[in-house]
Amino acid sequence: MRAVCWQGTHKVQVDTVPDPEIEDPRDVVLKVTSTAICGSDLHLYDGFIPAMEKGDVLGHEFMGEVVEVGSGVSNLKVGDRIAVPFNIACGNCDFCREDLYSLCDNSNPDHEKLETLYGQAGSGLFGYSHLFGGFAGGQAEYVRVPYADVGHVKIPAHLPDEKVLFLTDIFPTGYQAAENAGIEKGDTVAVWGCGPVGQFAIRSALMLGAGRVVAIDRVPERLRLAEAGGAETIDFSETNVLEALKEMTKGRGPDRCIDAVGLEAHGAGSIDAVYDKIKAMTMLETDRPHVLREAIMACRKGGTVSLPGVYGGLVDKFPIGAAFGKGLTFKMGQTHTHRYMRPLLERVERGEIDPTFIITHRLKLDDAPEAYETFRDKRDGCVKVVMTP
Repeated sequence: MRAVCWQGTHKVQVDTVPDPEIEDPRDVVLKVTSTAICGSDLHLYDGFIPAMEKGDVLGHEFMGEVVEVGSGVSNLKVGDRIAVPFNIACGNCDFCREDLYSLCDNSNPDHEKLETLYGQAGSGLFGYSHLFGGFAGGQAEYVRVPYADVGHVKIPAHLPDEKVLFLTDIFPTGYQAAENAGIEKGDTVAVWGCGPVGQFAIRSALMLGAGRVVAIDRVPERLRLAEAGGAETIDFSETNVLEALKEMTKGRGPDRCIDAVGLEAHGAGSIDAVYDKIKAMTMLETDRPHVLREAIMACRKGGTVSLPGVYGGLVDKFPIGAAFGKGLTFKMGQTHTHRYMRPLLERVERGEIDPTFIITHRLKLDDAPEAYETFRDKRDGCVKVVMTP
């Protein structure tokens, strides 16, 4: 089959690789009908996530048709059309039973590597390095889905792929980010980053009762999309974000702050952003936390900072004193995707949201190398790429 394979920093290519097979009774093999490039795939592309191996198949946002079913899977059959969570969960461990699926104890065979880095390991992930199981991803014609009896959603025939594909990651991730923020009716919510997750966080915050959402970015197309979703906007390349937020909230600061950027933050030439870039280039820091610092400084006293943006290692100059002095609450982590897929599917079916608003580029799988570069460089108005094998 054809698949998008990682070949090194800033290099992916479409190769012919072996077809996946059933390896465990709880597996299914899926014929992929739609797949997407995620912002967190760019962390692999840019070389920020360790333990990638040449030839690894990328992709964790995908859906398709079941073509083979393991003997232990009783709730799926050949021909079923399903969307699959980007994280892999057993459904039986203590964490899965508490709906904390991204913390699954049993789905990551590389757990010892993560335990060395983080103290404890979370779940396995599709297409996301050998820290998270080394599972082949879904930017391919076919993919093996472990623990396939857990977490999938069957897709009604009347819904096209594009309306449900993002249930696999970015819609639940944006929604969990808003939920983690603890939004109360009428709150002012600031969202840093108007990429795909930020866009869904904006719309989710409004669905959860926010009175006002302020979106922060510098890419005109993304700012316009945020405005179309109901947000006020700040272009950080032209405006001092902290001063603007203070003025917009009459000195109080946003009630809830969402960092939908993560470890590759830019800062339009700010001193700390330049510092982070130099530290990262010299391997003295792994993550660039400009946005995280800014969110902490902007958030009102007693507020909440929610982190859906991926962080992978160590940050420097973390303003812990400000966070402590202001009594801030932090909530973060990989999305418990399984928890949200069915409720969000119901919102789509009721017409409360049409996730296709995010798609700017529809391409074939063979276009992946150029698509990664276009998405990374935000060229041609690119916000979200969907590919068909």
